[in-house]
Amino acid sequence: MKFILIFGPSAVGKMTVGKALAEKTGYKLFHNHVSLELANRLFDFGTEAFRKLDSLVRFGTFEVAAESNMKGFIFTFCWALDLPSEAEYVDRIVNIFKAGGAHIHYVELEAAQDVRLQRNRHPDRLDEKASKRDIAHSEGMLLADDKKYRQNTRPGEMPERKILKINNANLTPDEVAERIVAHYDW
Repeated sequence: MKFILIFGPSAVGKMTVGKALAEKTGYKLFHNHVSLELANRLFDFGTEAFRKLDSLVRFGTFEVAAESNMKGFIFTFCWALDLPSEAEYVDRIVNIFKAGGAHIHYVELEAAQDVRLQRNRHPDRLDEKASKRDIAHSEGMLLADDKKYRQNTRPGEMPERKILKINNANLTPDEVAERIVAHYDW
């Protein structure tokens, strides 16, 4: 199995690229909001019950997928790179798939904030992510997260992860997926 972690800041296009990559490869996509939106339907965002349900769904899915005969599994994530706890969280996910014998691949997306603010309003994003439909709130969170966290790597950072970094500001999701497929020779 191949495990692909697509990461980058909010509204950079992780889910949309993940969909295009899943279509090209036949791999399964579990974007970050699948478990978040489910938990948020039942519990207020950030509460203990919300976090517990999100974790149960997410890590339960990872464990079952890692033990399955899937040929590939794609997960998307906003990674606050300056928080050590976030690297530990990513490693916890990656280790589940490594234990199942998966090959691990990291894809980082980046685009300027103005591009991401436009993408934040995209109908596909709003369709999949109910929590983003309050545009003023989701834009405020995007701007606040940009100030609070570093969500793209610096040159040479984490060389052991062999991250494929793509600026997708002027690329279609299909073009990004094609670059990923070509890079990894899938």
